[in-house]
Amino acid sequence: MTTFLTYTILGLVLGSVYFIAASGLVLTYNTSGIFNFAHGAQAMFGTFLYWHFTERWGWPVWLALLLVVGVAGPAMGAALHTAIMRGLRGTADVTKIIVTVAVLLGTVYLAQWVWSPDEAHTVDMFFGAGAKVTVAGVVIRYHELVCLVAAVAIAAGLRVLFTRSRAGVVMRGSVDDPDLLRLNGHDPERAAMLSWALGSTLAVLAGVLIVPISGGGLDANMLTLLVIDAFAAAMFGRLRSIPRTLVGAMVLGLAANYVLAYLPSAGTFTGNLRVSLPMILLFVVLVVLPQDRLRGAAIRTRERYRVPTVRAAAVWGAVLVAVVYLYSLLLSDGGVSTFALGMTFAIIALSLTVLTGYAGELNLAPLAFGAVATVVAFHTGVEGTGLASYMSVRGLLLGVAVAALVGGLVALPALRLRGLYLALATMAFGEFLSNMVLRDTTEHELFGFTFTLFPDGSLVVPPPKAGPLDLRDGTTFLMTATVLFALIAVGLAALRGGGYGRRLAAMKDSPAATAMLGQNLVRLKLSVFMISAAIAGLGGVLMSAAHGTVAQESFSFVGSLSLLMLVVVAGIGYISGALVGGLLAGVGASVLVATFGDLALESEGMGNIYDALGHLVLVGTALLGMGVGRNPSGFVHDVIEGYRAMRGARPLLYGAGAFGAGLYLLALTGVIGTWTFALVALCVIMLLPVLGRMYLDEGRRDRPTPLELAGVDEPYTEELRARLDRELGLPALGKGGAGA
Repeated sequence: MTTFLTYTILGLVLGSVYFIAASGLVLTYNTSGIFNFAHGAQAMFGTFLYWHFTERWGWPVWLALLLVVGVAGPAMGAALHTAIMRGLRGTADVTKIIVTVAVLLGTVYLAQWVWSPDEAHTVDMFFGAGAKVTVAGVVIRYHELVCLVAAVAIAAGLRVLFTRSRAGVVMRGSVDDPDLLRLNGHDPERAAMLSWALGSTLAVLAGVLIVPISGGGLDANMLTLLVIDAFAAAMFGRLRSIPRTLVGAMVLGLAANYVLAYLPSAGTFTGNLRVSLPMILLFVVLVVLPQDRLRGAAIRTRERYRVPTVRAAAVWGAVLVAVVYLYSLLLSDGGVSTFALGMTFAIIALSLTVLTGYAGELNLAPLAFGAVATVVAFHTGVEGTGLASYMSVRGLLLGVAVAALVGGLVALPALRLRGLYLALATMAFGEFLSNMVLRDTTEHELFGFTFTLFPDGSLVVPPPKAGPLDLRDGTTFLMTATVLFALIAVGLAALRGGGYGRRLAAMKDSPAATAMLGQNLVRLKLSVFMISAAIAGLGGVLMSAAHGTVAQESFSFVGSLSLLMLVVVAGIGYISGALVGGLLAGVGASVLVATFGDLALESEGMGNIYDALGHLVLVGTALLGMGVGRNPSGFVHDVIEGYRAMRGARPLLYGAGAFGAGLYLLALTGVIGTWTFALVALCVIMLLPVLGRMYLDEGRRDRPTPLELAGVDEPYTEELRARLDRELGLPALGKGGAGA
């Protein structure tokens, strides 16, 4: 009985902290309509500040707590709303999600920059671990009592805020109908800013409370993901009900502790299940709870994409293959392998283009389907031993097929979900796969066969081989991945231009109208999920083969979020956006960080500067994601439109082409380095539309103004008046007579 009471109390304490975190999510969502995926990162950053004040600077706990929870937390939330979140009105769900994901990644990168992950950071309980009382044989620490009391007080306070106070009504009105709220003399942005300040405060408080009861060790990634577990409690209340959120948090905390107490401790199953339990409950809650009815497009989003024709896609695919081959001639063997890894990420990114860019459906765990395909291909397709081993085509195709099947199985119960709910369901699946499957290192027996899903916590995946095509050679691997990307891209262009693609676009624009016109939304969603999962599975197997050895971290939830963020930043509705976003996610930031790291080791005097530049690259990548709300179509859209406007600047295009050819010859002959060539070529590509606009503007100044624009685009001068007289056949007048 004592054991049961002990784990019950611990479960209630953990549930209390989950509720505090989840209540902040409910608060911000109810008043801004934005689900804050960065909630855990805000909790993490505030907890690091608390550690810094108490441990490094030696401040009293009460003073550190006052500054962190009372000042830093509200300031963080208010700043986020003012600088970023208020600009997200009128954007699609994926844009809102990606901006908060970018804040999450940027906050984690910043924390790892300020507080080195190599150093130990420990947060003690309030009043010390020895401060405790005993009730019915159960030891309860004062820190745990604080958690329980804080949860009850916050639940009561939020209930009163939302139902009994004018401020709460204004907060809810700021998302329901901000225009009506303005007509009644209230400022919806001020109300939303207040809610973000309160939500951030609750997140920081949850972080400070949960670290001591979870072991005391403070790690940026782990704490961020730990607070994300509170998403299940928030969804239990459907992001609206504080009482149901409290019940969901308590169920979550109790279930996690009862699993630890009563399930067998042998093996890794119990520990993995306890870690995965919040995501399992999140998926179940999302599927079971009733969803909103189908709606039309209430507001038109600001995303605009141009779909290429099949012919254009084929031409540009051939150009891509040629450019990649020519560039590979400049690279070392290591550079070719790195480039090949980036192309595999670009293939995975194509799965997001068809699913989110074309169909408007969300998947926050594309790497999870790559993990499924990799595990299947490893166990069924590896032939040979040692250095002579290779991945057979049969294993590769089987892995892709199973990934597509799993994509359908995941989508099947989630078919009734849309927008944010669907995104959270895919996130739950990804985390479940990462914690339950990719951590499974025990032996299993099935139909007389003994196997281990992830032996020794990693898989050694050899390159594929198909007859004479052996991908052990780096250049062959790179060109094969590039050709596959081009072929899939042409196929997606054909799909989007056909009847099926138009049905996907209609479903994205208005599910209600699509269903009313007789389209089967279930079939559309299921098929596009399976297509997307198959593409992600193919890219995942190739990515694993490019790595050589993969572990759980290779398919992490954070990696999936980073890939999705960069593809959205580039332009998720464009095939070229998938190419650019995949290359950035696979090799862009990592190559720059590694380069600055090598420079820091080689140069002692400049080591700190190079190290700071490496961290700045990561933070800057997240800043790109935070700014996507200002340009939700992606920067590739701007580049394409810039080049589209240069049709009249052909001499400039020819000159740039000649300059690029000369620059390539200099790099090929070793006169300039590969890095120099790449940087100069990139600068020319990005600056050419600007130069083209200047060139065209100069040309327009040299041409006479069309008569219909006379006096509109230029001052109405005497020369212009005389020209009008000539064109109209009127007699010329003298200087004085013209104005008479």
